[in-house]
Amino acid sequence: MTTLYTAKATATGAGRGGRVRSSDEVLDVELSVPKELGGPGAAATNPEQLFAAGYAACFNSALQLVARKQKITLDDSTVTAEVGIGPAGAGFGLSVSLLVSTPSVPRETAQALVGAAHQVCPYSNATRGNVDIELKVA
Repeated sequence: MTTLYTAKATATGAGRGGRVRSSDEVLDVELSVPKELGGPGAAATNPEQLFAAGYAACFNSALQLVARKQKITLDDSTVTAEVGIGPAGAGFGLSVSLLVSTPSVPRETAQALVGAAHQVCPYSNATRGNVDIELKVA
């Protein structure tokens, strides 16, 4: 693989209760453990929210790409990613549900585009075989 771009972020402090900052300082956020995981649930983000945000944006971009390649106009797509975390073996694992809405195209077309996007999305490729991914077309 030829790398076209590299993102760099550094976590400091108490891990899930610390801070994360990108090398260009565009991203600079406090982290807090959610109440569901035994934390205070403070007004801060967490790794699962950051992963969900990245996956949603990346998948929507992949969806737009496959639509353009098929000469389909898809100006109104949205992708909502839900990332779950829970015990898995000796550690923890993730699950992902992607809810895709494409109001301007028929459901069959949307399902085909979502399937194609799942094959080209870097997040989908990185998680394939490691994380349960559920694809839902609204």
